[in-house]
Amino acid sequence: MQSKETSSIEWRWKAFGDLTNVEVYDMLAARAAVFVIEQNCLYGDVDGLDIGAWHLFAYGSQQPSGTRAKLAGYLRVLLPDNEDADIRIGRVLTTADFRGQGLGSAMLETVLGHIRAQWPRTPIRLHAQAHLQPFYGAFGFEPISDVHEEDGIPHIWMRSA
Repeated sequence: MQSKETSSIEWRWKAFGDLTNVEVYDMLAARAAVFVIEQNCLYGDVDGLDIGAWHLFAYGSQQPSGTRAKLAGYLRVLLPDNEDADIRIGRVLTTADFRGQGLGSAMLETVLGHIRAQWPRTPIRLHAQAHLQPFYGAFGFEPISDVHEEDGIPHIWMRSA
């Protein structure tokens, strides 16, 4: 259920080939701002997986004076392949201006609806920051690994059937 703050979000669910140049720019800029700058993780974000992924964008409402809407949240979904039978949710983020409004929950509800509609009965996995285990647990994800460090941040693998 969306909160008042997230009811004005514009959702865009697209395969990579359908993304506009602006959406690709927004995606990469937000991932760099959150993961590289804020979380101080130096890693290869452009990993070749975006091309085969589906992407969920959450854009805030139009800004005053006709400027374009700001990216509020983002995540990507990797489809099953020869090496992995699960769908994988990753790169989940909320941009700084939109935190504390329930957007993370709205994004998870939205993406799980898309996944279940497009790929029913396919297990879903994610690599969560360990402190977010209760958040993802509320959506049916259960731990399937021990807590371990990645880029200096404790993480845990979680899965939902």
